[in-house]
Amino acid sequence: MTRKINFLEAVFAVLGGLILLVVILPLASALLGASPSQFTLALGDPQALNAIGLTFEAAAIATGLALCGGVPLAYLLARRNFHGKPLVEMIINLPVVIPHTAAGIALLLVFGRQGLIGRFLYPLGVAFTDNLGGIVVAMLFVSLSFLINASREAFAMVDKELELVAYSDGATPWQAFWHVTLPLAWRGVLSGAVMMWARGISEFGAVVILAYHPKTAPVLIFERFEGFGLKAAQPVAALLILAVVLVFILLYWISQPIKEKDGL
Repeated sequence: MTRKINFLEAVFAVLGGLILLVVILPLASALLGASPSQFTLALGDPQALNAIGLTFEAAAIATGLALCGGVPLAYLLARRNFHGKPLVEMIINLPVVIPHTAAGIALLLVFGRQGLIGRFLYPLGVAFTDNLGGIVVAMLFVSLSFLINASREAFAMVDKELELVAYSDGATPWQAFWHVTLPLAWRGVLSGAVMMWARGISEFGAVVILAYHPKTAPVLIFERFEGFGLKAAQPVAALLILAVVLVFILLYWISQPIKEKDGL
C-alpha cells in the first residue's frame, strides 16, 4: 500500500525538483538546441571527432592507472587502521577542493620540462607538456578521489568474516582478496571507475595548462567559443554531451546491483 506524502516530503520534493532542473535544463538546451544539421556538421568534423576520441582515451588510461594503485589503497583504508590514515584520506580528497587551474600550475611545476620530475624524464624522451601523457596525468590528479572513495566504501561493506573463512580454508591473503572480497565489491569499484572516467572527460583547467595540445574536447569547445562564438562551439558541445551521457548511462546501469522482482 502506497503511503501518502506528507507536507514536509512535498516541500522537499519541490525543492529537490528545482535542483534537478539546474542539471536537466542546461543539458536539454544543449542537446535540443542543436539542429540535425549541426550534429551532422559535428560528425563530419575530423578535429571534433579526434578531440572526443582523445578525451575518451585519455580518461580511460587515467582510470586504468588508478585501478592499479587506487584500488589497493582503498582496500587498505577500508581494512586497516594505521598512523597517518586521516592524513592519507585528506590527501586523497584534496584535488576536489583545489581550483583546477591552480592544479594545472602545480602539475606543470612537477611534470613540465623544467619541473621536479620532468627535467629528468625529458632528456630520456618522456614528455608531459603538450602530450597525451600530460592529459592523462591531469585527469588522474583531479579525478582519482572518486575511484578511491567509492572502492573504499565497497570494500568496507564486505563482511570481514568471509575473508577469515577463506583464510581458514587455506587461502592466502591475495587469494581471499581476488576470489572473495573483490567479487563482492566489484560493483562499487566499477561505479567509482565510471565516476572517475566521467570526471576525467570533463576536465579542462588542469589539462589546458599542462597539455594544451593535442586538444581534448573541452579545450576545443573553449577555443571555438572564444574564437568564433556560441554557434561554433555548440555542435561540438552537444556531440560530446550526447556521447558522454550515452556511455555513462550504459556503464552506470552495469554497475548497479540487480534487483530481484517481488515474489521471485
